[in-house]
Amino acid sequence: MLKKIEELSTLCGIDACAIVYGPDDHEPEVWPSHCEVQKVVGRFRNMPAVEKIKKMVNQESFIGQRIQKGNQQLMKLMKDNAEKELSLFMFQCLTGRVLPDENNMTLADLNLLSSVIEQNLKDIDKRLQTLNVNQIQPNQQPEMQTSLFQSQLKTASYQPHLQMALMSSGHGLDMDVNPMQRLLFMNLLNGNRDETIMPPFGDPNL
Repeated sequence: MLKKIEELSTLCGIDACAIVYGPDDHEPEVWPSHCEVQKVVGRFRNMPAVEKIKKMVNQESFIGQRIQKGNQQLMKLMKDNAEKELSLFMFQCLTGRVLPDENNMTLADLNLLSSVIEQNLKDIDKRLQTLNVNQIQPNQQPEMQTSLFQSQLKTASYQPHLQMALMSSGHGLDMDVNPMQRLLFMNLLNGNRDETIMPPFGDPNL
């Protein structure tokens, strides 16, 4: 620990000191020296109260901050994995794979699926425009196609039997889609096929 304090002081060019009590020590171990420790502590005590507590942490608050940061990273990874799993689900629908009747997608899963599909459709339209091979009239068919699928998906969200029929047959995904759009959609989805897939559909923690 004392070595870390020394490295911190050297690399950051700051004044630092350490006072460490061992479980059986009657006298603390200090760094860099008793004289320097007294100087640093004296300057700290003379600082304004606002500046003194600005970034002050104790062991409890430091661990709490680390836990909070870890939870945020975990939630982000879970969200990323859910989106990748839904992309794989769309790929299965596009390839005509028959989905099991016991598929347990929740309303939250369907809402996330809706946003993933919408984003993929937007990405496809952008790539088609870049390649200048879009055979659909601009600002008409893409919006109509997206709106149509969104309305079907919302209806399916509240009618599970209709949702399963929609997903199993692939309606809404390949309706009025030209071959180039379908190819680009498949390429986008293929990019995520070898990623790690985490929580299954219906996970209440998502």
